[in-house]
Amino acid sequence: MTEFRPSRFEILPTIIKNLLIINGLVFLAQNTIGKSPAIAAQLDDLFALHAWQSSLFRPWQLVTHMFMHGGFWHIVGNMFALWMFGSILENLWGSKRFLIFYFICGLGAAFIHLLFLSYELTPMMHDYASIVSRHSNGSAAALTDAIMQFGRRYELQFAADPNLVSFINANPGDTGIANQLFRVVTDYYEKNIDMATIGASGAVFGVLAAFVYLFPNTYIYLYFLVPIKAKWLGLIYFGYEVFYAFENSAGDNVARWAHIGGAIVGLLMVMTWNKTNKKTFY
Repeated sequence: MTEFRPSRFEILPTIIKNLLIINGLVFLAQNTIGKSPAIAAQLDDLFALHAWQSSLFRPWQLVTHMFMHGGFWHIVGNMFALWMFGSILENLWGSKRFLIFYFICGLGAAFIHLLFLSYELTPMMHDYASIVSRHSNGSAAALTDAIMQFGRRYELQFAADPNLVSFINANPGDTGIANQLFRVVTDYYEKNIDMATIGASGAVFGVLAAFVYLFPNTYIYLYFLVPIKAKWLGLIYFGYEVFYAFENSAGDNVARWAHIGGAIVGLLMVMTWNKTNKKTFY
């Protein structure tokens, strides 16, 4: 079967309904008790997913980040896709298997995201450690030189300021400017190392991948108007995520590798299950 034809079908099966409710309640909490910037920061520190190199990382964040969202359209997009594709899978597989599938996709997406995040952060951690060492033991001139190299490498604004560059060239051993720049670099480093990731997108991409694999010829109507087969939509969307993951554009705060990871984990799981249980999977 490559096209979905429902027989007995629940519009809102049990697991989908409960996932929608829990995500909605968490989003409500984020926008009520978390309305204060200080409390919002505490919620992110505790429950959003952080790089394992960060002092804010906690094991439970691998699960809790899946129930937090960054805005109205973020949660609406994820929950609509979860209902649209996940309700079909839950009807097909049953509640228990779908729940297992959903959480394994989310955990797999988080793990792959953390792997690539670690790969991206390691050079910065090495460069910052060198700066800290010079701040503790080196001269102001050596510290300033290391900071300016760091600034140029990571395209920080101060490194391109001609007035600052001229001042440093004229006063290479100025302790005040060295300490000031050290604080700027430290703030930048901590902001990157403690960056939070939230959203159910990784798990939802796993659900989408499973649907595309099982029902590749089912038509999906983009914006409720334009028909496209699931297999082409899946390939286009996956290709889009891969392209922007490798491009790694400045200002792109989307966890592309979590999306890709969730899709890969979901696809591998459904392929394995379909191979060993052909009476249940199509």
